[in-house]
Amino acid sequence: MKIGYLTRYSKEEVKWAARTGFGCLSVYGAEDLLNLSEDKLKDVRKEFEENNIEMSTLGAYGNLLSLSKEEQKLNIQRFFGVMNICPILGVKAVSAAVWGDPDKSVEENIPEYQRVFAECAEEAERLGIKIAFENCPHVHGYPIKIGNIAFSPYVWDLMFKAVPSKAIGLEFDPSHLVWLGIDYLKAAKKFGDRIYHVHAKDTEIIQDILNEKGIYGNGWWRYRIPGWGVVNWQRLIAVLLDVNYQGNIVIEHEDPVFHGPRFREGLKLGLRHLSQFVA
Repeated sequence: MKIGYLTRYSKEEVKWAARTGFGCLSVYGAEDLLNLSEDKLKDVRKEFEENNIEMSTLGAYGNLLSLSKEEQKLNIQRFFGVMNICPILGVKAVSAAVWGDPDKSVEENIPEYQRVFAECAEEAERLGIKIAFENCPHVHGYPIKIGNIAFSPYVWDLMFKAVPSKAIGLEFDPSHLVWLGIDYLKAAKKFGDRIYHVHAKDTEIIQDILNEKGIYGNGWWRYRIPGWGVVNWQRLIAVLLDVNYQGNIVIEHEDPVFHGPRFREGLKLGLRHLSQFVA
């Protein structure tokens, strides 16, 4: 299990990660790499290998479901493109989201999810890679509407039943489960064999604001660097080891305290905290 962070690709970023002591990077904006030739992609892989940094996942978070048919077709083609460059780069998983129709219930979105991702899973199986769904709900509006439907154990059960392929799994992020009131340790135990990537993001609960506004109010929680919130990383990593998790753990830095010029300070602090529990 290597510790890394989520970033866009650049040569400078790979070198800084290596100097700082990280073991991997998860690259989002993977569509940027689709314009590179196979030789250029091999050069990128060599660059990672020379710096002893693993490319943990490629992030392809485009909408494959709730769009016009023309846009949907284009985004599915891009997603297939990202999956197909994974073997060239030595990447084992694509990070993704399931953008459902916000005007439909979760259950009503499952048939379209099944239609699209059954085909994606078949291609992933052919390539020998995994598709790992992020579990952030991306809620908006009131009454609340869900953006990414892959946000809870209940929905994961529906999704894995609809598309049973083991190429489909989770990019497990406990920070979202915290503010949703879901036991992240229990969820990790139950779905351990479907966790293909882990995002290390913490959540701070601001109790005084929660007491005044309730769960439908704003500002009662915020994302933090690992160790600055309520997630027990030692216990979570213990669960991951118990379920024989084989992937990496990657900091998704959305901490409002360590932003701007302090961004890398936050990454270093997160690395220091997680390193206590990872050999």
